[in-house]
Amino acid sequence: MSKIRNLQVRELLDSRGIPTVEVEIAVDDPKHAGEIVSGRALVPSGASTGEGEALELRDGDKKRFEGKGVLSAVRNVREKIAPAILGRDFSLQSHLDDALRDLDGTPNKSKLGANAILSVSMAFLRAQSAAQRIPTYKLISSTFGTHGTTLPVPMMNILNGGKHAANGLAIQEFMVVPAGFETFSESLRAGVEIFHRLKHILNEKGLSTGVGDEGGFAPVFEDELPHEQALTAIIQAIRDAGYRPGSDVFLAIDAAASEFSDHKGAYRFEGKRLNADEMVDIYRRWTNTYPVISIEDGLAEDDWDGWAMLSKKMGSEIQIVGDDLFVTNQALLKRGIDSGIANAILIKLNQIGTVTETLETMKMAGQAGFGAIVSHRSGETEDTLIADLAVGTDCGQIKTGSASRSERIAKYNQLLRIEEQLGSRAKFAGPAVYGRFQR
Repeated sequence: MSKIRNLQVRELLDSRGIPTVEVEIAVDDPKHAGEIVSGRALVPSGASTGEGEALELRDGDKKRFEGKGVLSAVRNVREKIAPAILGRDFSLQSHLDDALRDLDGTPNKSKLGANAILSVSMAFLRAQSAAQRIPTYKLISSTFGTHGTTLPVPMMNILNGGKHAANGLAIQEFMVVPAGFETFSESLRAGVEIFHRLKHILNEKGLSTGVGDEGGFAPVFEDELPHEQALTAIIQAIRDAGYRPGSDVFLAIDAAASEFSDHKGAYRFEGKRLNADEMVDIYRRWTNTYPVISIEDGLAEDDWDGWAMLSKKMGSEIQIVGDDLFVTNQALLKRGIDSGIANAILIKLNQIGTVTETLETMKMAGQAGFGAIVSHRSGETEDTLIADLAVGTDCGQIKTGSASRSERIAKYNQLLRIEEQLGSRAKFAGPAVYGRFQR
């Protein structure tokens, strides 16, 4: 049993200098009577968000942090959540998370705030890990029913656009997927080397090498087809780094199409007004020209008819990922499964608001044969829980940004530590992903 003895909460800052919530929870140490162990967690925040996400509570006081303070969420943890859980025994993560959901009582956690609830949920998971003297990924695997030995393929966002960079590109993320390697460390090394080669290429072209929110470069391409320029530059970087596009390293995009949709069936793309069919034709051209194996949010979250067409035309060939479409929500995921829409889901803890609901959504995805990709947010922190989540669930894929910005690198470093801890038991998901997408 894990009796909660103490809880501390504070307002800190995320990677964009925007306030977020941190919680520390202390529980009884089962090995030493009268002593306690603790766990700490920081909550991330997104820029490109789906309408169905759980509510992130902000203060709205324009005189303080431009209205983005989280003192109201902090107050809810201190004055409402803490009195309800202090001194109580929670033998399972789900017991605590159920208590938090009941205390809030709303479908989208709007009473207490998803950021308030998730900070407690994540901190308790860390505290349980400390109490049981096991790494967090092992605790997750025992809950989830997996081996907890698979290191994920990194989907590295090395070139930014959309809401993550003010460079005129509609597509939000251009990623390299170094899947054709035997180990995670080899895969990560390839991604890092490609990132640095891309910097040289952009410099040679006289383009900016400043980075966006997720650490990828954010150049302004002047050509009529800027997105093809971006893809071509990445292919050149892969080759210049000594790797083979379409064999060692693949490409993936996150279109975040809700951001350039008029939500009436039209998309504003490269100076044109396109319908869903025309957007799918563009994606088809890209997959025929470049080794693109994954397209995330290719159409707007409210364009279910367009998603059905995209899935039918391309779902047997590549990974079609729902992020804003599903927002880590079981009800929305079930609709997609029942409708034959997409074949993978992006997993973000703060979209749903508790560890337990996140795991339940991932379990539903796995049972339906959907892929699951654990993901960061654009407003990240130094917290590394998503690295443990990816390994603990053996999901095989992770999105946590480029090879720059310490809040992104922290997750990669944690995965390297886990790989070392697992030793000969460590498996890398790359060969399976590589075989799945080989054309």
